[in-house]
Amino acid sequence: MARIVLDDLAHSYRPHPAGPDDYALKRIDTVWEDGGAYALLGPSGCGKTTLLNIISGLLAPSQGRVLYGDTDVTRLPPEKRNIAQVFQFPVLYDTMTVRENLAFPLRNRGVSPSDTAKRVMEVAEALDLVSVLDRTASGLSADAKQKISLGRGLVRSDVAAILFDEPLTVIDPHLKWQLRRKLKEIHERFHLTLIYVTHDQVEAMTFADQVVVMYEGEIVQIGTPQDLFENPEHTFVGYFIGSPGMNLMPVTVDGDAAVTGGSRIPLAPALAQKARAAAEAGAKLELGIRPMYLGLAETEKPDAVAARVTLVEDQGDCRIVTATIGDITVKARVPEGRAVPVDACRAVFPQDWTRIFADGRLLR
Repeated sequence: MARIVLDDLAHSYRPHPAGPDDYALKRIDTVWEDGGAYALLGPSGCGKTTLLNIISGLLAPSQGRVLYGDTDVTRLPPEKRNIAQVFQFPVLYDTMTVRENLAFPLRNRGVSPSDTAKRVMEVAEALDLVSVLDRTASGLSADAKQKISLGRGLVRSDVAAILFDEPLTVIDPHLKWQLRRKLKEIHERFHLTLIYVTHDQVEAMTFADQVVVMYEGEIVQIGTPQDLFENPEHTFVGYFIGSPGMNLMPVTVDGDAAVTGGSRIPLAPALAQKARAAAEAGAKLELGIRPMYLGLAETEKPDAVAARVTLVEDQGDCRIVTATIGDITVKARVPEGRAVPVDACRAVFPQDWTRIFADGRLLR
């Protein structure tokens, strides 16, 4: 296992990049601790796979270094980095049995037969593959084949890190949660350094201790699922995390209130002061609030503004209410059993859950 350091890392696929827009990865400086479970999360094209390929050695960065512990591995090929990689589609030998597939990486490295058998059984038990150990891989289902592929990555106990590149894409949706749970159990059992690439926030949140959110070639936030949800450092994190995502609306600041569409939304005095300073410096201000924290009421309240309900969607355990404040559309998540004030609606912005962003960055 290894502590992974990304030191002043950047990459461009162009031979002579002229500026920031020519870089697939912009400057990245971060440390991922030994034994941690990390998810690289972001939309297609944000740089996730590029970064994973640099960590694995499939790609050399245009600038910067990759260190495993104190060892600079930037120019080392994958086979010299002591890593395992699990890809989107299962990588295995169809004509071999499950047992032979799992044992293959150990036999290649000269591990004794007794130690190989012991480790194969440990991994097979962790992945619920014991009952099919002596069956050939070719006759198994897609999810079982991907379990074997996962097992081939996990079977080596001496790896610096295990890298997963969207490994559950080919798995049926109702089986994905089982494999995510298994990966979590395996991490807790073996304490391996795991890096998991995905565009699916549910996968990232349920798998990782720390989620690394990428946007346009940058890491915009690293944090726990709770951090990302409650205190997104960037408007993209607020919008991308959650379903529905965070409500974001352009505002100006007047005294201790954010102003949008003629409505005044009271802010905590300290936050209002920071917002005024940012506005005076020329920053674009946006107010953000999660749908679950945006209240809807019929009566006047000090922190409420007039709103008009335009759509109510019943999702069983809750209702997603779409409303407008002036010409701004917002969404509120209303628990089942609570009335939706359709005729006379006021939107309530609790100060504890109201966030202000300056040029896309959170004001704390």
